[in-house]
Amino acid sequence: MNYYKELLDILNGNWEKDIELKRGEYLVNEGEVHTNLYYVEEGSMRVFIYDEVEEHTIRFGYPNSLITALDSFLTKQPTNFFIQAIKKCKLKCISKSSYDNLLRSDPNYTALWLKMMEVFVYQQIEREIDLLTFSPTKRFERLFRRSPQVFQEIPQKYIASYLRMTPETLSRILKNID
Repeated sequence: MNYYKELLDILNGNWEKDIELKRGEYLVNEGEVHTNLYYVEEGSMRVFIYDEVEEHTIRFGYPNSLITALDSFLTKQPTNFFIQAIKKCKLKCISKSSYDNLLRSDPNYTALWLKMMEVFVYQQIEREIDLLTFSPTKRFERLFRRSPQVFQEIPQKYIASYLRMTPETLSRILKNID
């Protein structure tokens, strides 16, 4: 069953506003309380943290995906993340309060959200295992197998950051697969 498609079907018609971002523009800045949920219609985005030395890409958003500052969305506390448009973006937005009301309106919607969160947690576990145990080449292969769209939508320097490798290492890996 495609839980993600089901959730998007429920959200269709419940979006509260449309947002457009220029390339490089920030949707969310670290330290803000930001509890909206976004659907990416067009463009691409990245979620990242900055550790005073470098940026670390955590997640991507591209057409037909949802994106949010999940820590703030769940806790209503200031986020640790930045969300930035990599390409010009068109987004649909719903506030957490409206989203929560929608979920409470039907027990099946709540069950669907729980399933989506289970999938998300599993994806995060896979990513953590990748980063802790696999070589750069193996991390690349696993990402390519799970999310080939990333390589069509996202510039290589951000993919390299996501995979915790230098852009040069990613370039070497890409040369070896041609």
